[in-house]
Amino acid sequence: MTVRKAWVVGIAAAGACVSFVMLLVIGVYVIAGNLVGGVGGGARSLAKGAVPAAYQALVQQWGNLCPALNPALLAAQLYQESGFNPKARSPAKALGIAQFIPGTWATHGIDGDGDGDRDVWDPKDAIPSAASYDCELARYVREVPGNATHNMLAAYNAGAYAVIRYGGVPPYRETQDYVRTITTLEKSFAAPVHRVDPSRQAAGAIYFAQKKLGTPYLWGGDGTPEQGGRFDCSGLTKAAYASVGITLPRVANDQYNAGPHPGRSELLPGDLVFFSDDLGDSRAIHHVGIYVGGGYMIDAPRTGAVIRFDPVDTPDYFGATRVTADGAKALPTTV
Repeated sequence: MTVRKAWVVGIAAAGACVSFVMLLVIGVYVIAGNLVGGVGGGARSLAKGAVPAAYQALVQQWGNLCPALNPALLAAQLYQESGFNPKARSPAKALGIAQFIPGTWATHGIDGDGDGDRDVWDPKDAIPSAASYDCELARYVREVPGNATHNMLAAYNAGAYAVIRYGGVPPYRETQDYVRTITTLEKSFAAPVHRVDPSRQAAGAIYFAQKKLGTPYLWGGDGTPEQGGRFDCSGLTKAAYASVGITLPRVANDQYNAGPHPGRSELLPGDLVFFSDDLGDSRAIHHVGIYVGGGYMIDAPRTGAVIRFDPVDTPDYFGATRVTADGAKALPTTV
């Protein structure tokens, strides 16, 4: 949603531009059509920049505290709880980056940095405490059949007794949704090792964006009639995926968590590509576009420009997200 720095490569001749566009459009449908059903998968080390640099080492270290936990899962919990905001305070009086309520903190908070106190507002205490609490719950339910991680998350939401009573994730909608949300978000914080599955909605999202080529940029634009159908960068990507039934957050740095993160060499048409003022922190993302192949994206770059093709290989290129319907649904409404 923020202004794109102006690294622009012009396409000089009109005839060359038309040919270039046609090649991209053809490539989009060939690739998006033929690669659906590819092999997916990935490890659970942290994706580059997915966790703010100030907390990355803590999450990496404490995310390996027990077998039921991993760094990407711990990151997903922190993002879901507070959006990595160490000053977060909820209406339910949950406090800090890990959103402990006072009673739980009094029992389960630990002195993670060894400075002699337990401070719920200090991520150096709160992040280790979150991991420690997760692993304590995992120990409580270790004899319960089924997936140990799912049982741990269910115990976090519904209590260990409910997991033991039902022999696994209890039949509570809230608890089942919580387990599904965190395990889905986990994928957006993990660094994939193998190719991740291409988006089935990619071609439709690109088709929408392609029809907007030449439309003037508007800061805060969502493409409404009152705005003359104009967009800013994240307004365009949000509308493109809405056209194929996927609801993305409004702001670019939140859209980054809507799916797994392919490497630069693994980009496919339809991937969202992101640009940041801090290449180690996804919360500093300031621009987003839709990859179309050949090293180019469709984006709404800045005030005074139009929606157009731009190169993705610029000094502020941060990374990419392969949007999934489940990934988008898992994102918290506010972070």
